[in-house]
Amino acid sequence: MKPIIDLYRSVVIQIATPYSTGGTGFYLAQYRLIVTNEHVVRDNREVVVQGEQLPKQLAKVVFTDPRYDLAFLLPEQLPKLPEVLLDGSETLSEGDMVIAIGHPFGLKLTTTRGIVSNTLYDRDGVLYTQHDAALNPGNSGGPLINEQGQIVGINTFMLKDGQNIGFSLPVKYLDMSLTEYQSRYGSIATRCDACGNLVFEDTIEQGYCPHCGARVTLPSEAEVFEPIGVARTIESMLEILGHDVQLARSGPNHWEISQGSAKINISYHEKTGLLICDAYLCLLPRHNIKPLYEYLLRQNYEMESLNLSIRNQDIILSLLIYDRYLNVETGIHLFRHLCERADYYDNILVENFGAIWKNEENGLAL
Repeated sequence: MKPIIDLYRSVVIQIATPYSTGGTGFYLAQYRLIVTNEHVVRDNREVVVQGEQLPKQLAKVVFTDPRYDLAFLLPEQLPKLPEVLLDGSETLSEGDMVIAIGHPFGLKLTTTRGIVSNTLYDRDGVLYTQHDAALNPGNSGGPLINEQGQIVGINTFMLKDGQNIGFSLPVKYLDMSLTEYQSRYGSIATRCDACGNLVFEDTIEQGYCPHCGARVTLPSEAEVFEPIGVARTIESMLEILGHDVQLARSGPNHWEISQGSAKINISYHEKTGLLICDAYLCLLPRHNIKPLYEYLLRQNYEMESLNLSIRNQDIILSLLIYDRYLNVETGIHLFRHLCERADYYDNILVENFGAIWKNEENGLAL
């Protein structure tokens, strides 16, 4: 099973939007598209995608399907990734073992095993596969695979407090949608929820389906996201510092950027008015960590405005700012100071205390 999981590690994609903490998708090389759930990318023309072998980039939402909760994304740069297969046999039965793959809570990759308990769960006329492979926020849009490594479904929803009861859209609906869309590959389209026909950008009639007259909305009609308040100040600061704010957005009031060798997460908490900037420097050494701990404590005693801490195996340099003290000028000054000290500390921690660069730790690469 490990070679199969390693294969999917290459094609499973993280998705982030300004409105949600994101979800999962997977790249189908034979169709040159990323597949995910419609609810993951709803109200977005473009989303941020990133994978182990897919550089962080924008992907256009080219197809939405509210009836089957499907969406197709077209990345700016088509990756050369291995091909994964859809199970066209439709032989999934109760008692079969399945594996759900995704990125819950922003983790790089998780897999959970489960057993199929119902292949005909009816929800609004769509038949879902019910199973007990644990699904969590962020799993939405990820693949459900069988023991042979073929995709048998798309993880779509779970029951709240439902003891690991999850539901996946059977692959037959995906196969049908891919076939219909491929005739107009690259076009902007949606499925009419009333009649089930695909409606393309050049066939829509003043916002209505040309087949039945029902109101439809194309993904290209989504409003462009515009930050307000403190979020606008933060994005202005990032733009002046040379960062692409569209690529930086990774959820409501959350941004992620790279600066030198450090990855920096920026979060704004409206209730507390606190802006937290965490620079992930490197990983704890495998042995002899006492001198490193002592060094971190000494530095915290001597520093102002910054703080060194440890979270799991990560060594983090943090900056905290209250929104009432934040404007573009002060934000730039403080953020530059954070970046300078991050570059300073990561070298010292690696060279003098044996800390590990993140891209050297197997399975923890950014």
